[in-house]
Amino acid sequence: MDCTIPFPALQLLSRIWQTKLQQICLSENMAQISNMPTASTSPLSLQNAHFAWGSLLIGTLAALTYYHVLVGLADTWWRNPDFSHGFLVPIFAAYLIWAKRKALLERSISPSWSGVAVVALGLIVLLLGSYGAVVFLCRASFVILLAGLVLSFAGWEFLRELRFALLVLFLAIPLPTIIFNQIALPLQIFASQLASSLLSLFNVPVLRQGNIIQLAAMKLDVAEACSGIRSLVSLFTFAVFCGYFLERTFLRRAILALASVPIAIVANAIRIFGTGLCVQYWDPDQALGFFHEFSGWVVFLVSLGCLLVVHRIMQLFPALRRIA
Repeated sequence: MDCTIPFPALQLLSRIWQTKLQQICLSENMAQISNMPTASTSPLSLQNAHFAWGSLLIGTLAALTYYHVLVGLADTWWRNPDFSHGFLVPIFAAYLIWAKRKALLERSISPSWSGVAVVALGLIVLLLGSYGAVVFLCRASFVILLAGLVLSFAGWEFLRELRFALLVLFLAIPLPTIIFNQIALPLQIFASQLASSLLSLFNVPVLRQGNIIQLAAMKLDVAEACSGIRSLVSLFTFAVFCGYFLERTFLRRAILALASVPIAIVANAIRIFGTGLCVQYWDPDQALGFFHEFSGWVVFLVSLGCLLVVHRIMQLFPALRRIA
């Protein structure tokens, strides 16, 4: 896919390399610099050459180092619908950088050697993930590497400006399996309990054993896929997106993001409840087939609507607007 680099971004990268080159030039012998022929090699052409070759070198090294990691991550987004929102995360992060282009151009560039330590940390995490067969560590190390490069070539002020864009990238990385499993089981039990209670309110005979809901016609197995954690991850990601565009303070954005957690859990339980009603009063085959799949999209859209309701409710409290 062809990408066109915006002109302000070129200015920003050029300033970074120019500052780095100025620091190198100050440490050299001034007498030797004065004797260099100015007609053939001007400082501007030298800086542009270093910028071009430096960018090419860093890009090539990063691409070679993380090629298999990034290709595997994109393949997960493509093949697993539960993480297909990952395609939107890099686009959103790029937009965040574009939105801050003017502020970044106004920041002073102060390259820091601390970034080298951060880059080394990212590579160490990559090695640990590779030899330990922990895919999450390999993918997370790429974000650490990016942070280290920003710190190395631009400094702490740039890293502070870009910290949100970098942290957002973690939303594109699927949870580690060990954490996923630890969260999924309690959510399965809770969803089963809530769905069973709702079915009892509608006079549906039900017997629950763990995550198994026994109905008169058949039994519903609230599997890991129905625990709600997958819809929770997607809804949380969209809540972060909505918070950035709809809210203006950190507190309101945090409230909106955290509100997605109970919304996703309850919405998933209601989906199981609806499936139970269809099994009892309609057709079990249709309930576990078309309705179960279609209701997933409906419930997710309803959950997004609930996020907008939370946003509207927060607008009723002006005090939250003044808290940054």
